[in-house]
Amino acid sequence: MRELGGTANTDGCPDIWEMENGDIVVVGRDVTTSYASRLPDDVTVRADERVVMIPRFLLQAAKPDIPDD
Repeated sequence: MRELGGTANTDGCPDIWEMENGDIVVVGRDVTTSYASRLPDDVTVRADERVVMIPRFLLQAAKPDIPDD
């Protein structure tokens, strides 16, 4: 994220990265409560899950590094 000019080494910046096992980790704003009523009918959020929002530019910047397969 620092490379994109979106952080100044402060806490609370959004980020996305791939773990060694291939899983993707996302750091963003927890919007679970405020977006619960806006989710599509077929979306469920378990008690141990959160709806997380990241800035659009962050995913756009990561897109070239996300494989199609």
